[in-house]
Amino acid sequence: MSNELIINKNSSGIEIALLTGKKLTELHREPVDSSFQVGDFYLGKIKKISPALNAAFVDIGAEKDGFLTYFDLGPNVNSLKKFTRMVMDAKGKPFDMERFTLEAQTVKTGKITQAFKSGERVLVQILKEPIANKGPKISCDISLAGRYFVLVPFSNQISISRKIGSPSEKKRLKDLASSLKPNNFGVIIRTVAEGVDIQDLDTDLRNLLKKWDSLVKQLKNANTASLVLGEGNRLQTILRDIFNDTFSQVVVNDNDLLNEVKLYLQRISPQSEKLLKLHQGKSAIFEHYGVNRQIKSSFGKSVPFSGGAYLVIEHTEALHVIDVNSGNTSFDPKNREENVLKVNLEAVEEIARQIRLRDMGGIIVVDFIDMKDQKHRNQLYHELRIAMKNDKARHTILPMSKFGLVQITRERVRPQVEITTTEICPSCNGTGRIENSVQLLDRLENNVVYLWENMNHRNLTLRAHPMVISYIKHGFPSLRMRWWRKYRRWLRLQPEISFHVTRLEFQDSDGHPIVGE
Repeated sequence: MSNELIINKNSSGIEIALLTGKKLTELHREPVDSSFQVGDFYLGKIKKISPALNAAFVDIGAEKDGFLTYFDLGPNVNSLKKFTRMVMDAKGKPFDMERFTLEAQTVKTGKITQAFKSGERVLVQILKEPIANKGPKISCDISLAGRYFVLVPFSNQISISRKIGSPSEKKRLKDLASSLKPNNFGVIIRTVAEGVDIQDLDTDLRNLLKKWDSLVKQLKNANTASLVLGEGNRLQTILRDIFNDTFSQVVVNDNDLLNEVKLYLQRISPQSEKLLKLHQGKSAIFEHYGVNRQIKSSFGKSVPFSGGAYLVIEHTEALHVIDVNSGNTSFDPKNREENVLKVNLEAVEEIARQIRLRDMGGIIVVDFIDMKDQKHRNQLYHELRIAMKNDKARHTILPMSKFGLVQITRERVRPQVEITTTEICPSCNGTGRIENSVQLLDRLENNVVYLWENMNHRNLTLRAHPMVISYIKHGFPSLRMRWWRKYRRWLRLQPEISFHVTRLEFQDSDGHPIVGE
């Protein structure tokens, strides 16, 4: 199934929509004033140590201090502390990472008080952006992500993605990585590296080493609680992580953005540059590709998916709840279990899409329609795992409980995508009250008389809500007939389902709107 990336640049920032088979599966937004990005490096200062939490609060220049747990220190935190100190003390002198002597690794059962003391400076990396009233979550287990490799300083270990199944390919990639990487750098080989030739792998690793050199240079003169090196914008991260041979096009609506994406594609996938297009149509890019319509239909509390069935999605501070409802789907009493399984299986695809689309994180509880057959329960669990296989966020799915609930935990690194799908009523402006019928009819007749007698409009058309049109047309004699007898003018009527009840619009013989009294 082909993928498309639709990128909309506007005054508030950049919106990125991923369409799979023309269906919206991911939506990312990067505001203009976005201050934190997962993967950014900061020079932090230990502000407070909490032995009870076995964690520290670190000042990185944010409104809320960064949260650093002992488990996020990583095994090489002692080497990182030594490196930070040596680089900042060296100032303008060159720093040779290959000759750097690594310190002993920390143990998993240690205490935060053994690693840091208040006021100490340390290089940290953003793990999670600020969410709700929480500050960013940070780590000392730093790494640099590329297209094919993840570069891990202060280590010499080579790891490889589990999704690469071929033993011979694993050996080839490990041998290549071993010959390419410098001393005191470990690498994680990503899934997309499978089948890639040595030249492209070498280029990717060299780019990561250049990025590391840039980090070292910036760190030498960095101020405390400030950004040292940015990971890059959200668009570049998405292109790096998800772009592959299944993409049919990448469409943008801005020339500067086009050039930026073009340069980045030349680095990671030169042959894919031909897929890049500039949207030049009269309609907005999200309107043209149907993204806005899908956004409005996909982010409500109730989400229909097949044959009258629908999902009800509720969000709380602690967890997300998804309830599967059969709606007006009719079940054959003799084959109820099979019919319920069918609805549940259809719900699985929409649930997997909704989780990715809304970027739900933390605990997700799914309440499927009750099934008694254990084989059907196992089948549903298996299909849910398959449906969520393409989700890049780390997640765990537990088998269905005896209450018919499936529990999912999913990595939360950014605030959940929330879009308002309700609007203030244009008739009452949110007050719950509208103009009474007597006033509406008086206003209608006053406008009609004014346009006929004072403005001398003979061929007059009224556009209004179907309920208003129906009231004017029906009855004997109808209101329109009474006007004909009194003014000898015939009012043309045009119902508009999109109009609110109190909206009246008049047009002349050429279809141009005109204003009444």
